[in-house]
Amino acid sequence: MSNHEQHETAHRPVQRKEMSRRQFLSYTLGGTTAFMMGGAVLPMVRFAVDPLLVNKGEGTYVKVVEESKITNEPQEFKFKIHQVDGWYVSDPELSAWISKDANNKIFALSPVCKHLGCTIGWNTKGQNEYDCPCHDARYSKDGKNITVAPTPLDEYEVKLEGGFVYLGPVMPNTRTS
Repeated sequence: MSNHEQHETAHRPVQRKEMSRRQFLSYTLGGTTAFMMGGAVLPMVRFAVDPLLVNKGEGTYVKVVEESKITNEPQEFKFKIHQVDGWYVSDPELSAWISKDANNKIFALSPVCKHLGCTIGWNTKGQNEYDCPCHDARYSKDGKNITVAPTPLDEYEVKLEGGFVYLGPVMPNTRTS
């Protein structure tokens, strides 16, 4: 190659590859579509993920009854709890069978039968037992399963403070071990 040819090739302008109208239209429409889809999908993703990001609080205790009203005979007491389930806020009414044991220690049992979830009653058949009206499951005063039900009644955590009985979360029965 001669000196003149080298000089000519060194000073040639760089050729640019031009974008066609079709490519420009494809990029523009693709970008606009992606932007609009992102605008529609991102709020849905946030709606689905937001409850997972909220810090979970510890179980709280609910004031139920004065300590002086508790006897050795089980009594049913109703109370309300405040619960938040995702975006659904409610105040359901729950109940507990509260009594004292032989050592005068207060305990509370859940009224939900462990067989199929019916609500039990105390001494409905005159045998000093919890009875389930659905399938004749029976439990002792401590919640021990006598017939039909596979496990004992659940127990509430109990806290005594300022002359009142406070109930916490439900836990497996510790009285029948």
